[in-house]
Amino acid sequence: MSDIETRIDRLESLDAIRQLPAKYALTLDMRDIDMMVTLFPADVRVGKEASGRKALRVYMDRTLRSPFTGTSHHIGGHIIEFDDPDHAHGIVYSKNEHETGDEWVIMQMMYVDDYVRQDGHWFFARRLPLYWYATDLNKPPIGDKKMRWPDSEPAEGNFHKLFPSFAEYWARGGDHEGPVPEPAPLEGFINAMRRGQSAPKVKVRAD
Repeated sequence: MSDIETRIDRLESLDAIRQLPAKYALTLDMRDIDMMVTLFPADVRVGKEASGRKALRVYMDRTLRSPFTGTSHHIGGHIIEFDDPDHAHGIVYSKNEHETGDEWVIMQMMYVDDYVRQDGHWFFARRLPLYWYATDLNKPPIGDKKMRWPDSEPAEGNFHKLFPSFAEYWARGGDHEGPVPEPAPLEGFINAMRRGQSAPKVKVRAD
């Protein structure tokens, strides 16, 4: 492709990828599982043993049926970086509300996404959810173990674990004396923030 065609393709790809989290939120909240699974490639991995959209549909249908009576997902900032014309990765914030019986649970999290283009369509290749807190609306999650679901023991989320800077900030205890880094390359902002940090192991919930 010419330079202008390449640039137009990049802009169209950005727009298609930006719509994926919004489409995911809408299909999840409307419980349109058939449409939700079309946001993933036909060979999507589902756990360690299964793959395919039908397997994902079964998993999500069961997950969303209990304990959730209803949900609302609010999409925040979205960073997208390209690995090549058909592969990209990104970070997207999500603030979620869940009706769970007689409690209303609010949650703050982010997704670490991989995206792939197949047959002209962009899909989620993988979504890694990192949670900060979950708690009843009337019980602010102050202190440790901010994941507080009804009828479950409080647990720690992984919201900050992909990026070393959070722990380093609090461990430093004072002004940063190190050198100021150079700006990250166009497609390297997320990798620069991760600084080689591997993805944490996550126990996935409905989000």
